[in-house]
Amino acid sequence: MNKEKFEDYGYTEFYKKQIETLNINGEEFLPARVIAVHRERYTIVTEYGEKSAILKSSLFYNNENNIYPTVGDFVLVMRNPHGDHIIYKVLERKSKFSRMDTWNNKEQIVAANFDYVFIVTSLNHDFNIKKIERYLASSWQSGGLPVIVFTKADLCQDYSSYLDELKDIGVGIPIVVVSSYTGEGLAELKDYIRPLKTIVLLGSSGVGKSSLVNAIAEEKIMKVNDIREDDSKGRHTTTHRQLIMLENGTMIIDTPGMRELGLWDVGEGLNTTFQDIEDIAAKCRFRDCSHTSEPKCAVKEALKSGELSNERWNNYIKLKKEARYAERKENINIMLKEKLKQKEINKFQKSLKKR
Repeated sequence: MNKEKFEDYGYTEFYKKQIETLNINGEEFLPARVIAVHRERYTIVTEYGEKSAILKSSLFYNNENNIYPTVGDFVLVMRNPHGDHIIYKVLERKSKFSRMDTWNNKEQIVAANFDYVFIVTSLNHDFNIKKIERYLASSWQSGGLPVIVFTKADLCQDYSSYLDELKDIGVGIPIVVVSSYTGEGLAELKDYIRPLKTIVLLGSSGVGKSSLVNAIAEEKIMKVNDIREDDSKGRHTTTHRQLIMLENGTMIIDTPGMRELGLWDVGEGLNTTFQDIEDIAAKCRFRDCSHTSEPKCAVKEALKSGELSNERWNNYIKLKKEARYAERKENINIMLKEKLKQKEINKFQKSLKKR
């Protein structure tokens, strides 16, 4: 691979300028893009082709504030002709998709540096309007443009009812109905399947993400598993996050199916997803209206008249609470990191006084 080919992976001026400002001397350092993550090992691509890589331990594992690489990241690596390349730094991201790591109560970044977010859901038991709202909130927050993709159109005789349910939340969002089996709707995705563009696929197991990738690529590049007919559930076809380069130069980041997407830092994303509710609330008599007992509450009136459904309102409240919980956890994490940082500074200063 040469430099021109590496630029096909989306290596634009945005990332080149970051490398230039680092003032790196020597040919042993070079930019790379992370195309797969396997726990603490990474597969990267550079101007010399694909290679495995590991983190520079003294820079990452001993620094609580460091940013760890994820699929789609551009990184600075030191070449190692005889083994794994060494990752020194993660470059600033133009977009990222995050979720709550419920085990550690912190942010987990699923993918980075993408242009579009394909929210993939199948026209069967997987359809869940609340789940789509959740994905949309995170998608708007990510910096990518969301596209709702309904799969398995060949298994659904009439999908108009599904589209009707999206009329409140799908304003201004492209909605594409496809069948990876018959090819229906795939032409409508051509606007997004373009060279240098990166797409991240999000959705539950069994919704047909792998089949969709194969249909878009027009070749079988991903393994496909069957789903159970009784509940439309499927096994994980994708077992790790990976970036796939298609023949036409489009890059697709596929992620393992998510049973639950815990929200993380989605304040702006929620406001965009529920813009209709934000507009209604702006008409309330009081700016700090709690929408419970205040007079002339526009939200209560909208609920009473049917302009706003109770289901959508309740999900909005639920997601708001979840987002506030995540915000509190992040603030606690930041505070603990600052305390740890100050403790290290104090320890260092004491060591100087003993000299």
